[in-house]
Amino acid sequence: MTHFHQLADAVLAGTPATPEDALAVLRADDAELLSVVDAAGRLRRAHFGNAVKVNYLVNLKSGLCPENCSYCSQALGSSAPILKYSWLSTDEALAQADAGLEGGASRVCLVASGRGPSTRDIDRVVDVVAALKERHPGVEVCACLGLLQDGQAERLRDAGVDAYNHNINTAESHHDAIVQTHTYGDRVDTVTKAKNAGISPCSGLIAGLGETDEQLVEALFALRELGSDSIPVNFLMPFDGTPLADTWELSPTRCLKILAMARFVCPDKEIRIAGGREMHLRSLQSLALHVANSIFLGDYLTSEGQAAEADLEMIRDGGFVVQGSEEDLGQRDGRPVGTAIRRRGAGTDVLPNA
Repeated sequence: MTHFHQLADAVLAGTPATPEDALAVLRADDAELLSVVDAAGRLRRAHFGNAVKVNYLVNLKSGLCPENCSYCSQALGSSAPILKYSWLSTDEALAQADAGLEGGASRVCLVASGRGPSTRDIDRVVDVVAALKERHPGVEVCACLGLLQDGQAERLRDAGVDAYNHNINTAESHHDAIVQTHTYGDRVDTVTKAKNAGISPCSGLIAGLGETDEQLVEALFALRELGSDSIPVNFLMPFDGTPLADTWELSPTRCLKILAMARFVCPDKEIRIAGGREMHLRSLQSLALHVANSIFLGDYLTSEGQAAEADLEMIRDGGFVVQGSEEDLGQRDGRPVGTAIRRRGAGTDVLPNA
């Protein structure tokens, strides 16, 4: 029971966790779960106190992607019944961002499906960022547009983009089993381009893709080596109509151990509970905040999240504060079950969940 606290002591003293340490966390007995969370929580509190960073996604372009990522509802060959639309106008994008910021978010993530942006696509995003920064001068903006070409990261930086998200998603040794239309090296190259341009690198993973324990560890250590400042930890949402539709490998306790492992390996980085948290962490979501320090508010790219009011209530009920916000809570209004396809917000005439 004391091993995990000894590991936390060592990490706090400056000794990095090893792959063997990470495996021990991942394979901890469920009877040790609270000990794991308590030890990882010491690292979280040492670096982030009791603050939770709230992020909000704006899906600028949905579906119609030529890549064949087997987990993705927007990928080539997917028959998932998701919203599909081309680029939102600047005004439409701003309306979506406004809703998230009013709900307590401090970072807006501008996302567009596709292999990577064209010059015209960069122009569109630059316009949105300029308008967003003018309206909300203190907002952080993260762009997620796919594989970057030379010079595009610099254009985004000059426009005011603070961070660039491009997930490695899985271990290099597992990558080709998940997607074949681009390489693991392509993903690393884009993260490196953003970092070299002076943009904060945001890169994470998806758990539950059929990877082994060792491959989960491999992916986390790759993220540490890449110097990812923000690490979104996604849990596979097995959309109907995708090759991984019937893949159910995760339990709430395993998800919690994955988040704890990420904290031990990358103690001073933003660990974000991302897609699939409602489905897989379920009643352990609030406990996970003692390990992670960041969440997405409301809906995801193609699926609905739990009510934004419930997210904020969960944060406050756990003794945490929303980073940069002292807003009073609304009332919890329920939690969806399963993968509810997003039918509100960007690309529709229905108000967003924020």
